[in-house]
Amino acid sequence: MASAPLNSATHSKTGKILRVALIHGGKIIDEKLVDRRDSVTVGQDAKNTFIVPASDLPSRFAVFENQQGAYSLIFTEKMEGQVRVGASNLDFAALRANGVAKKRGSSYVLPLTDTSKGKVSLGEITLLFQFVSPLPVPAKMEIPADIKGTLWSGMDRVFFTILAASLFLHFMGAAYVALSPRRTDDEVELDTIPDRFAEALQIPPKAAEPEKVKDAPKAEDEKKEEKKEAKKDKTPVDAVQHKAQVEKKVLSRGLLKVLGASGSGGALADVLGGSTGAGDIAAALNGANGVSVADATNVGGPRGAGSGKQAGIGDLGTTGGGNVNLGAKADAHISGRVAAATPEVDSSDVDPAAIARYVKLRIKSITACYERELKRSPTLKGKVSVRFSIMPTGRTGNVEVEENTIGNEAVAACIKTTIRGWVFPFKPASEAPVSYPFVFSPAS
Repeated sequence: MASAPLNSATHSKTGKILRVALIHGGKIIDEKLVDRRDSVTVGQDAKNTFIVPASDLPSRFAVFENQQGAYSLIFTEKMEGQVRVGASNLDFAALRANGVAKKRGSSYVLPLTDTSKGKVSLGEITLLFQFVSPLPVPAKMEIPADIKGTLWSGMDRVFFTILAASLFLHFMGAAYVALSPRRTDDEVELDTIPDRFAEALQIPPKAAEPEKVKDAPKAEDEKKEEKKEAKKDKTPVDAVQHKAQVEKKVLSRGLLKVLGASGSGGALADVLGGSTGAGDIAAALNGANGVSVADATNVGGPRGAGSGKQAGIGDLGTTGGGNVNLGAKADAHISGRVAAATPEVDSSDVDPAAIARYVKLRIKSITACYERELKRSPTLKGKVSVRFSIMPTGRTGNVEVEENTIGNEAVAACIKTTIRGWVFPFKPASEAPVSYPFVFSPAS
């Protein structure tokens, strides 16, 4: 059955507007009169004509599309409904079978006239629509002049008087300053400056520095005599006397003062005798086994233990040293492969092939997310499907992971962060949901 032709002039002549009612649970929960010839949309987005928190609806779906002042009904194969076309009521299946509704992508488009009406079911909600005449605009009520009053009668007279006086004084002061002649400063001549100021401005001349008198050259005989006197002053003290003074200072300090104490009643006199020489100490220790005293000429070994030998630094050698080769540490290079399948797009405004080309140019960042975790788990592989929306601005939104067979949350989180920073060169009219799968496997 052929549909009645759509005549946009019919809308302009009759002036009818679209009336849509939203039914949920058998009750009308919202009703709107679309008098601006705008498209009617439903979904979860706050910008829709009808905001429906239904789980099976997209964020934005245009049910009644307005183009050049004429409405068209948009429905899909999953939707059910019935529309009056001419004198017959046809359901959506009949409209598709008879070719009355034209297919456009994954949707069907049915032109509407002023006599069209029907219902559309979208899951648990139903839309009833028809075209009705707009309500007449009531005439503007005129208020009588005696009730309305004048501007002066409704004004605070005391406040107005103070405001007017303040403005008058301010404007008069500003006008006086602007119209007053400017004072010009006369040029000052040097002859008219008083003498006391001229003296203060004068810079006093610098005093002449006295000339340095050069020393007269000394005679050669005087120089020789001075050198001789200097040598006499630098003559060293007798060596024997100097040594005795040093010994006296040393013996008068610390432990040496105790060891050097003399007298028969001293604490050390019974053991070491009255002398501090090396021979007396050796005689005192002669009875001790394994002890001897070394003098300046020889080094004796301990008695009863054999003879000893002095060892110098040169006698010490290092033997048995081996060569150790320390190689440079290098990280093992681990690479992975990422296979991206064709994306699924729920919008006719976006080309899936264009999305695939855009993602292919940025596949290295996705591969980096996988290889970072592949170093820790060399057998890591699987599939990660990400669902996101391309916003009208070109940016991505609502990024979520639909499937993750890898079992590694770090890879999925890195991919989500990477996709959030993408900006596509194409901008759809509304949000375009996209499902993109990535298959990961080790390169070797």
